Amino acid sequence: MSSNAKKRAALGKGLSALLENASTDITSSAPDSGVVGAISTIAIEKIEANPFNPRTHFEKEALEELSQSIATHGIIQPLTVRKMGRDKYQLISGERRFRAAQLAGLKEVPAYVRIANDQAMLEMALVENIQREDLNAIEVALSYQRLIDECDLTQEQMSQKIAKSRSSITNHLRLLKLPVEVQKGVRDKDISMGHARALVSAGDEDFQIALYRRIVDEALSVRELEAIIRNGGGEGEVTKTSVQKPSSKETPSLNSKQETFCAFLSDKTSSRVEIKKTPQGSGKILINFNSEVDLNRVIEILNK
Repeated sequence: MSSNAKKRAALGKGLSALLENASTDITSSAPDSGVVGAISTIAIEKIEANPFNPRTHFEKEALEELSQSIATHGIIQPLTVRKMGRDKYQLISGERRFRAAQLAGLKEVPAYVRIANDQAMLEMALVENIQREDLNAIEVALSYQRLIDECDLTQEQMSQKIAKSRSSITNHLRLLKLPVEVQKGVRDKDISMGHARALVSAGDEDFQIALYRRIVDEALSVRELEAIIRNGGGEGEVTKTSVQKPSSKETPSLNSKQETFCAFLSDKTSSRVEIKKTPQGSGKILINFNSEVDLNRVIEILNK
């Protein structure tokens, strides 16, 4: 099977059936629709934004750069829209290009025209954006949650559709348990997803927020944060004197191979994983769990 065929299979019926089935493509199958050819040119004023688009935050600078590129070279990748009625269209995917085209002052844009109901359109938009757009971790998590809630998909089905591991999906969904302030920090890239994953199991909401602010103020690394959480026990007020940063003598640093393995095992088990080393070279690997059920889940994963 070719790589393209494998990719199509991974996307599942939701996206591939709608985008590759001629019955949903009125650019070629509906001669009386007034739209002819594989790609149509549509007046930008006749297109409305997609209310299902998971992307809620567009970086101004990046949007302006894309706008300048479009003004110079045009739109390389056509938008995908659905026909709403006479001379009215709604975006299925490509909102970033659509907004940049508006900034560039374009009057018309190239687009594929599809027919899709709202349920199918939602799935198309979510899967398309997860696959092709540089969504931040919170927007990805929200997209996953909407696929589960509104498209009635299990995590296993979603994993097959978007070609992502279940552990990656689970790790993103857990971010939605964080306080709004922390989620905003992830969205704005004030902290990394590694920081956010550590904060998920740190303790109550007040403690998570206090730790988040300390990460930003002190530029803590993920390892430093994890050490603070271990020593603080996930409770109480976080101050600069309450918990000290780990000493390099007490906690030898991991090399890149060891850090990669730690991240791999954490993704595989969807749990916080720590490698503790002593100055003498001995140590242990710790896989954290929250309950008997969670422990059995981890054991089942490792036994596969």
